[in-house]
Amino acid sequence: MMQKNIITPIKLTFSGHETFHCRHLWLKKGYDFIKKGRKFTDNDAVVELGVGKNMVSSISFWMKAFGIIDKDGLLTDFADYILEDNGKDPYIEDEATLWLLHYQLITQNIASTYSLIFNEFRREKIEFTRDNFIAFVVRKAEELNMSQINKNTVSTDFEVLTKMYLRTDAQSKDREDTFSGLLTELNIIQEEKRKVDDKTVTFYSITTEEKSEIPDEVLLYAILDNDNFDKSISLYTIEQEPDQAGSIFAIGRTGLINKIESISSNKKFKKYGITFNDHAGIKELQFKTKPDKFEILREYYAN
Repeated sequence: MMQKNIITPIKLTFSGHETFHCRHLWLKKGYDFIKKGRKFTDNDAVVELGVGKNMVSSISFWMKAFGIIDKDGLLTDFADYILEDNGKDPYIEDEATLWLLHYQLITQNIASTYSLIFNEFRREKIEFTRDNFIAFVVRKAEELNMSQINKNTVSTDFEVLTKMYLRTDAQSKDREDTFSGLLTELNIIQEEKRKVDDKTVTFYSITTEEKSEIPDEVLLYAILDNDNFDKSISLYTIEQEPDQAGSIFAIGRTGLINKIESISSNKKFKKYGITFNDHAGIKELQFKTKPDKFEILREYYAN
């Protein structure tokens, strides 16, 4: 996994998905395909995967964006852990797996829209429109001295994001709809349509809440997936830093403290000597032994 705490990627990327959001079974389908030693560039990939040519490219993109394959096209440890036939959740039926995939999508930074919105933009504007986001991206590109951003491409990318996280009215009635975005069950993004100057405008929001539905093990996995600390990490870092749990899951301080206190008092984590301490006003999560992140997930999936 790449190191965290990078505020903004050097390069912003807003395409590669061929305008398709990731469907529920695509990651497993792509995983099994690669596991057989196949490549998305194979001439018969369309037949093998049972989708159109553009969708093959889209599956390949999402496999990278979710950290299922690395930059060399090889399956990752995370992919094997979750998606192997005897893995923890190969058909992505557990909501905890969706939270993990949401975390992966943002921290891989292959699809910049997701990283920018959760790490930065939502803190700047609690409520926003598509145009607000496009203006934000243009400004970020100028700060990074990038060549001019194609606003239409960013607009399309934003639309794909909304399909990934939001259900249409029709999809809400049909919970088994196969065209729904992979992460709609998380309900982390809300939308509301309003009249503005006689036009209907869609406003989006990502509210900072306690997120009690996120398992302790998922939160702890996200904290441990960080090479920048040894046996202690501050509450401020977890709450405020990019690619950390507070930013990615949009959890407020109260929710984080409740989660961390739950983790530190949980008997099944006792062997790691996890404590939550306050030294001179600096709250820190400390480990006597820093656990392996996958060992923590095993505590969850064992149940």
